[in-house]
Amino acid sequence: MVLVWGISAFTASVLLAGLLRAGAQQIIPLDIPNERSSHSAPTPRGGGLSIVLTFLVGSYCLMVSDLIPSMSFYLLFIPGSLIAFIGFVDDVWAVNPLIRLFFHFSAAILFIYYIDGMPVLPWFSERIVVGSWGYLLVALGLIWCINLNNFMDGIDGLASIETICVAGGAAFIIWLTKGETAFVDLLFLLAAATAGFLIWNWPPAKIFMGDAGSGFLGFVIGSFALSTSAAGGINLWSWMILYGVFVVDATVTLTRRIVRGEKFYQAHRSHAYQIMARTLKSHKKVTLGILGINMLWLFPLSVISSMAPDFSLYCLVIAYLPLLLTVLKVGAGTTNA
Repeated sequence: MVLVWGISAFTASVLLAGLLRAGAQQIIPLDIPNERSSHSAPTPRGGGLSIVLTFLVGSYCLMVSDLIPSMSFYLLFIPGSLIAFIGFVDDVWAVNPLIRLFFHFSAAILFIYYIDGMPVLPWFSERIVVGSWGYLLVALGLIWCINLNNFMDGIDGLASIETICVAGGAAFIIWLTKGETAFVDLLFLLAAATAGFLIWNWPPAKIFMGDAGSGFLGFVIGSFALSTSAAGGINLWSWMILYGVFVVDATVTLTRRIVRGEKFYQAHRSHAYQIMARTLKSHKKVTLGILGINMLWLFPLSVISSMAPDFSLYCLVIAYLPLLLTVLKVGAGTTNA
């Protein structure tokens, strides 16, 4: 049954992305290359709406089929729709950053209102329950995930591949540890919808995801990380390992730009993945390289982290150390050239 849902979501997303590409110029301005761009030809954006619509409609169908609880649907639908809406408006008209932040914070508050329980963090042999003091941290974490995905959606296929790897990896771990099956269904649905969009977004991309898609995916991944770690089956450290490429590159780049006194909120192309794309003169090589890192390095460590939670922090350090050394060596956050 899950396979049927996945094939349906993949097909629907492919068709929707194709329709959006055909009609994008009537709704959304083309993404015109400039000095901060990593692409060289005008390309339609906003294709991420195919993922948003497919995933939300698919989630609703799962709910009415009694395959997932209604609360799991509302947990994602209402705040996720807010993120997709403000992202789409930003794609079309360029929204003031403070207005975007207001929508992001509102979505985070709605998620906290709907969530059933807070994450449990394995801390060596102890278990730390994030209580009421952690609500602000949860909100800030969700806002960071939204913007993190926006920052890292800068070359063809990268955000799509990352979503497929993270969602697919988490679904497998939850199934392996006999966690809640509703999350497995939802994560598989998300991966399938994103794979459908990737058909059009694979280098050289025929349509871009846009903020509507990248922000929504960042929010959904953050929401899954928090809700599944509260329900059991996979812990928060394992999610951070799966998401390691994006977390390390974005965090190092942002920190360095702030230290250098640059306007961190301005568009730029100083992320490690962008520098590597220019160096190699290929989006495809970088995207495939990150796919390899996700599958061969981060995923196995994430499995170990969930199967042996007492060693989760060790796994996180082992996972992040080579990533950190790599982005520092590449020069993340130091050059736009």
